[in-house]
Amino acid sequence: MSEQGKDEAPAHEGRPRSETAAERRRRRAAFLRELTEARELRARVQPRRTKAARMRQAVRMRTFRV
Repeated sequence: MSEQGKDEAPAHEGRPRSETAAERRRRRAAFLRELTEARELRARVQPRRTKAARMRQAVRMRTFRV
């Protein structure tokens, strides 16, 4: 087993520490746009599954309504 040096970054850290808040927000916005696009594509490709998921969500929302 080899030990990491004290000045090395941990292996799980893939991005530099000097990332600014603006860069993080930009990456997050891009990720959320891609996620929304993927969900829309799935809804078009699998309409029956999407309809069933929508119905389950509606039942869940009614369950917790006060």
